[in-house]
Amino acid sequence: MTPLLAVEDLSVGFGRGEPVVRGVSFAVNPGETLALVGESGSGKTVTCRAILRILPRSAQIRSGRILFSPQSGTVDLAAMPRRALRAVRGNTVAMIFQEPMRSLSPLHTLGNQVSEVLCLHRNKSGAEAKRQVLDTFARVGFPDPERAFASYPFEMSGGMRQRAMIAMAMVGKPDLLIADEPTTALDVTTQAQVLGLIRELQEETGMALILVTHDLGVVANMAEQVVVMHKGRIMEAGRAEAVLGAPAHPYTRQLFDAAPSIPEATEASAQPREDLILELKGVSKTYTMRAKSAWKPEVLIHACRGVDLALPRGRTLAIVGESGSGKTTAARIALGAEKPDAGGEVLFRPEKGSAPIAVHDLNREARAAFQRQAQMVFQDPYSSLSPRMRILEALCEPLEIHDIGSKGERRDRAAAMLAQVGLSSEMLMRYPHAFSGGQRQRLSIARALMLNPSLLVCDEPTSALDVSVQEQILTLLEDIRDRLGLSYLFISHDLAVVARIADEVAVMRQGLVVEQAPPEVLFHNPRHPYTRALIAAQPVPDMACPINLKLVALGAGSPDSWPEAFRFSNAVVPSLMQVDPGHKVRCHV
Repeated sequence: MTPLLAVEDLSVGFGRGEPVVRGVSFAVNPGETLALVGESGSGKTVTCRAILRILPRSAQIRSGRILFSPQSGTVDLAAMPRRALRAVRGNTVAMIFQEPMRSLSPLHTLGNQVSEVLCLHRNKSGAEAKRQVLDTFARVGFPDPERAFASYPFEMSGGMRQRAMIAMAMVGKPDLLIADEPTTALDVTTQAQVLGLIRELQEETGMALILVTHDLGVVANMAEQVVVMHKGRIMEAGRAEAVLGAPAHPYTRQLFDAAPSIPEATEASAQPREDLILELKGVSKTYTMRAKSAWKPEVLIHACRGVDLALPRGRTLAIVGESGSGKTTAARIALGAEKPDAGGEVLFRPEKGSAPIAVHDLNREARAAFQRQAQMVFQDPYSSLSPRMRILEALCEPLEIHDIGSKGERRDRAAAMLAQVGLSSEMLMRYPHAFSGGQRQRLSIARALMLNPSLLVCDEPTSALDVSVQEQILTLLEDIRDRLGLSYLFISHDLAVVARIADEVAVMRQGLVVEQAPPEVLFHNPRHPYTRALIAAQPVPDMACPINLKLVALGAGSPDSWPEAFRFSNAVVPSLMQVDPGHKVRCHV
């Protein structure tokens, strides 16, 4: 069989430097999935961008051929004129990019941007394009496809934007789909459904897939061929069952060792709750969204509904759930960045035994004092640091805002914080673009620590990182927490990460906490169908243990499809009941 795509001896370099991709060769057949695996900086994305010739201007393809063989005949994409490439890009070869906010236009609705593919490459009318886009939006997991169609990218969460990117690449049914970390920003249930959708499309159309990922569990569920890359070279390649079953190269074995996993069942430990640093009591948040037409009423979005959470001092409380479940909204309310609806309150205790402070009733001076105590580590290390500020300026900015220390003292504090996160003070005069994703996340943590806080809110701090860097960041966060006595409110959709770092886990769905327990109880005795779906959707690097899509679909589906005891609606919401000591489930009595 002639491969649909054959990459032969590909080398790519920037400027006059050494090649960043050297002698890479692989082939993918129609209907087949090839996984490119490796940590950040290994050359995976550069290799894929070279296929479509969408590299930066300073990059050159220095050697090699990229032979593409659709039904119309074989062409060398590396030598094809740029004008002819336009008919290939987005049509017979489509690509899903890792960072949807940079890939989507902020000036056009999601519906317009995805419809454009069908109008340009398939000559569809506006009405027919909209029908197909709405169908694709439903299949990639948008709960309200019509609302998503009319929304702009900035109105959607990161996971929702990634779903739109996936829909844009898949709506035209290309011969070859290049997916660059397509599910990194997605929760595990949506990831499982999207992977299942890609599988369905492959079966329907014979589409080939090049999957760039650092998640070996995703590889085990999707790939027939695996290529492991490191520092621009191929370390190991072969059939998935051979590479995953008996990895031969030390680097491949290292990736396996770094992959997080849900641990075996352990005995539950008692959690001290008398010294609480943070409490959320009856927190709800309702947003008003514009209607589709001027004569229709505004739409109410219930982001959080009656959330009650308590974080003991020196502990980690994790909030888990799909994109749009209300995790980040709850975190922003906890920090005082959003005001809860009437009746909800957030209480903060700066010291053990001190009187609680109502966060949303603070005056300006008291709010500044609270903000020194509570800081946030953001999800995206690329956008959380200003590209125009040197690291020294970025780290010292919080001290300048709060008028703390002299210029020399601020610099010394910045150097000390870099040492805390495992970086050198020699990096202070560099700009963020000179650092890898893992280093930037370390810098974000260092910036959050500059004010010596007692509470850190970590919003998906490892979701954009490969497994080896993720392991380093988790180890760093654990070390800092134990050494400095910090308390963490940890937001994540990765259950393996949560199982490792959390002392207590709250599972959220549609703005409600549906189950809450310590990880050793929650992950090995889940009661709620949604929690069971989250655990079933967690991919493991074992081809003998595929994701159970039926179980995922049951729990991740509409609450109307759940067993009677767990069903809820806008009108009828069951209480969060204690079913065992320390284990709460939202269910009818």
